[in-house]
Amino acid sequence: MVASQSNHDNTPQAKEHATGNNHGNTHAVVPNEKNANILIGMRDGVTGEFALFPRQEAKISVFDSNFLVGDGIWEGIRSYNGRIQFAREHINRLFQSAKAMYMDLGISKAGLLDLIHDTIDANGMQDSKDVHIRLVVSRGLKSTPYQNPSVNIGLPLIVIIPEYKKADPASKARGLRLITSHIRRGPPDVKDEMWNHISKATDIQACIGANVVGADEALMLDPHGFVKTCNSVNLFIVRDGEVWSPTRAYQMQGITRAKTISLCRANNIPIVETDFTLTETYGADEVFCTGTFPSHIPALEVDGRIIGEGKQGPITTKLQQLYSELVKWDVGRSREEIRKELQ
Repeated sequence: MVASQSNHDNTPQAKEHATGNNHGNTHAVVPNEKNANILIGMRDGVTGEFALFPRQEAKISVFDSNFLVGDGIWEGIRSYNGRIQFAREHINRLFQSAKAMYMDLGISKAGLLDLIHDTIDANGMQDSKDVHIRLVVSRGLKSTPYQNPSVNIGLPLIVIIPEYKKADPASKARGLRLITSHIRRGPPDVKDEMWNHISKATDIQACIGANVVGADEALMLDPHGFVKTCNSVNLFIVRDGEVWSPTRAYQMQGITRAKTISLCRANNIPIVETDFTLTETYGADEVFCTGTFPSHIPALEVDGRIIGEGKQGPITTKLQQLYSELVKWDVGRSREEIRKELQ
């Protein structure tokens, strides 16, 4: 149901989303004024009711777990003509994170996909190829400001934020400038970096450092000094025709990262998951980053060193093509086929 309708949102935040002010090249977008009037889907954890709200009226309590203690998880998802790209992988990852957080979502995987579809359809996004969705889950409402889940009331709050987000084609043409951050990726016994936590403090600190020097992303190392990931996207390098991916430890288990590794193996592109250094990165023939929003985007400069010939390389281009074909197959199926994978 739609809770209410309102006039055009003229807040500065809405205008920024509509005009597409970009900070960092990995998530540069083509402006779309429709984003000022999107409807946001929310499943209340206390009443269990699902409703749609205009963006300026979609609010949470100051007693919400995300607001008070950053107790929640999230997914970034793409929709293509009303079909959720790699729905099984994204929703499975969300449920795995919820299990690790000892959080009962109070809904089935297929039921959650239905709520996402309801939100897309209410916004008339069924025919758009460029919808990006932020799916946010908070542990829910608390009776008092305290970290212990024992004071929580009801089930988790589920928020579905769909926006029109077409990646700026000029960003891939420009390529990325990366700068190595002094902020390290933490070990799993401190905060497991494999989860999509609401708390992104380490990534944000690294991102701020990149902003200060005018870079697009921060390159982050693990506690042993090996190259691991960027602050918001995963990283690969290419040396002598072989694709190198940092090992799984200390980094987010990106779905685009996993698909890229699988595509290499299926198409006879040499691929290894290994530890490697900044020196090996500087001397790479190609460097590229992956993520749900940008898919594959080349990095042409790292810490002032020009990578390869200073332009996108042939293996990055090949993987872009293979990934695009895989996405088209995945979203070319019916909603019913995709939903069955979650039952």
